[in-house]
Amino acid sequence: MTNRTDAATTPLRALLSAVGRVGRGIRWYMTTLMGDTAYATYVAHHRRQHPGEEPMTERQFWRQRMDDQDRNPGARCC
Repeated sequence: MTNRTDAATTPLRALLSAVGRVGRGIRWYMTTLMGDTAYATYVAHHRRQHPGEEPMTERQFWRQRMDDQDRNPGARCC
């Protein structure tokens, strides 16, 4: 015998799970778009491609990134 409460909570759990996945996807997209994960991505890449070499510090990484953007503005408006 199925409890009526259990049958009603299953769709609710599925909905909450889907909402959570969408929320995590939006958070990932925004942090990636804004560059929040850029240094961590650089460090992971550097460790894979250049084992044994020290990666730049976070300060050096952002300074180089800003300098590169100033030299090559691309589609930026200012």
